[in-house]
Amino acid sequence: MALRSHSATPGQGGTGRRDPGPSRPGPEAQQRSLAPLPTPSPAAGSSRLDVAPRPFAVDLYRQRDFVQQYTLEWCVGASIQMTLNMIRPVDGRTRSSQQRLWEMARDRSFSPFGGANPRGWVATLNELGVGPYELVSIPTYREAVRVAATALRETGRPVGLVMWPGRHAWVMSGFTSLGDPAVRSDFEVTGVHVLDPLYPRGNRRWGPSPAPGSLITPSALADQFVFRERRRVNLGVPPGYLLVLPPATAD
Repeated sequence: MALRSHSATPGQGGTGRRDPGPSRPGPEAQQRSLAPLPTPSPAAGSSRLDVAPRPFAVDLYRQRDFVQQYTLEWCVGASIQMTLNMIRPVDGRTRSSQQRLWEMARDRSFSPFGGANPRGWVATLNELGVGPYELVSIPTYREAVRVAATALRETGRPVGLVMWPGRHAWVMSGFTSLGDPAVRSDFEVTGVHVLDPLYPRGNRRWGPSPAPGSLITPSALADQFVFRERRRVNLGVPPGYLLVLPPATAD
């Protein structure tokens, strides 16, 4: 099935190409610059988890990374565009680039209905050399958010969120938590930074689009990031909360 944004007006977005300007650090450097708040060393003989979790925050987003989708159908193309912007030093923002990325995803989606679906989204990211990415299905909401946060923290790459259920695309650029996922298994996500390429249009059925890079609560995310039941297009994963995920074990 195509990821489509119904009941909304196409985004206008900018059409000029960004001047390259100074290069931004790669994701590993960005991640190093967003280290967790200092945590006192545990006493001798005690476990790390004996120390109360401290606030942690990471966000890969920079202002010009956001690109609005140019048509109602191109949410996957825009999400790929934004992912590339957060990983590579020069941002791409043009309509022609977004169309090319959407067409790549569409041609790799193998859907009888046309359009781009999460399989094509993953394949395109991997072909463009910013992977590995994979499509995963998580059975519970809380664990899906934790898996997304862990992968983003350990790889320094954004995570794709399959929304509405399976009809729209967002990108998760960061999060806040109690405890660092790279250190503690008992961390708890307290906020999620998101990019909705439909902004500022929103959708009558699913609600408004958060402003680019907004930090929203997990409960607010849950209003639009919902469980995907088995549908007519077989995505090769069981029903659940779907993530376009950079595996946390990737080097």
